[in-house]
Amino acid sequence: MIPKEEGLKRSVGVLGLSANIMNIIIGAGIFALPAIVASKMGASSIVAYFFCGILIALITLCFAEAGSKVTITGGPYAYIQRAFGDYAGFIGGFFTAAGTLFADAAVSNVLIDILGSMYPFFEIQWVRLLFLFVIFFGLATVNVVGIKQGIGLVKFNTMAKLIPLLLLVVFGWKDVNFINLQIESAPSLKQLGETSLILFFAFQGCETGLIVGGEVINPKRTIPRAILISILSVVILYALIQTVCQGVLGSALPNFTATPLAETAKVIFGPIGFTILIIGAAISMFGFLSGSILNNPRLLYAGARDQVIPIKSLSKIHKSFSTPYIAIIIYACLAFFIAASGNFEKLAIIASSSMLIIYFGIAISVVKLRYSQKAQSDEFKIPGGLLVPILAMGIIIYFLSNLGKVEAIAAGISIGILSLIYVLIKVYKNKLK
Repeated sequence: MIPKEEGLKRSVGVLGLSANIMNIIIGAGIFALPAIVASKMGASSIVAYFFCGILIALITLCFAEAGSKVTITGGPYAYIQRAFGDYAGFIGGFFTAAGTLFADAAVSNVLIDILGSMYPFFEIQWVRLLFLFVIFFGLATVNVVGIKQGIGLVKFNTMAKLIPLLLLVVFGWKDVNFINLQIESAPSLKQLGETSLILFFAFQGCETGLIVGGEVINPKRTIPRAILISILSVVILYALIQTVCQGVLGSALPNFTATPLAETAKVIFGPIGFTILIIGAAISMFGFLSGSILNNPRLLYAGARDQVIPIKSLSKIHKSFSTPYIAIIIYACLAFFIAASGNFEKLAIIASSSMLIIYFGIAISVVKLRYSQKAQSDEFKIPGGLLVPILAMGIIIYFLSNLGKVEAIAAGISIGILSLIYVLIKVYKNKLK
């Protein structure tokens, strides 16, 4: 049975959804990771970008097919729940929410760290907490007011973050030393796996951008088009950024783990370049957070709508603004408290591992939905049969095999605890009947 989307308005088109996806993907990662990746693989680091690009392309094809079949609000949660039922949806919804919450917390911490490097005032603990409060609850207010206001802010932020990155790529070629781009030796599979697992944080976000599926105009056509446009653009942009940074800074690139793009811009444009990229990074991270507060609360709304989360108030829609206002406020509270208690590196690892589990679930869901749900003439179908979802699952398993023992054990324990919680919820519901 398809749940009803009572009160939500379909007002997001191809441009808005493409901007929404790109805005989420281009967050904090690309402003910090080029130096980390270069420290592990040197000039061959570009290989890791294309490896991650291949995986994200396979995954997004799976998202495109699933998104054209399941056009309600909820994104990954809705796809998995429709394919495998409430239990799988509950587990998938949790890992999606965990991944997005920890990613939000990681990015907000980096944003304050950048501001603190320029203005030490932001390093004071009470100022840091106040700033986090203003960010999350200010953005929550904008998104309670309406989806159009939220998408409008996302479009603006997407353009604002792309401009400095495009300037870096376009004007950076004049300072590229092609000797710095020579690959002296091929990376080992272990090197590639460990590096790609870290780099993958910069590619996450497509799943978050699709959570607004219930508010997308003509979703069967809009969702696949927006996914393909946004992902292709991001992969090309990332590869060009890494190439320019490596070509300009060479062996010195790993020395600038905090601000690799800003240091590259300093060489290209002089001191003003450093300032422009720092401001660009701050705008990019703020844009990521604005998109996240737009999309992610709808996970809570979808779970409550389907009665997977036994908190009915989360599914309430504001009578005037047509938004899931309680879910937005609750999500902002959770994100604020996690952000106030963590740091970027720890939060990023949790976010990446959570989302890889979700991506695996989406690939399996595509296979199940293809054979369990009657296809409509206007639905998107991945060419090549089952090759794409099977390849995606294989690469994800390879990525996850590079997780540390602590992260792997934590994921297993989480699934066990969630299973117990799900059973308790079912027992509670049965008693109420």
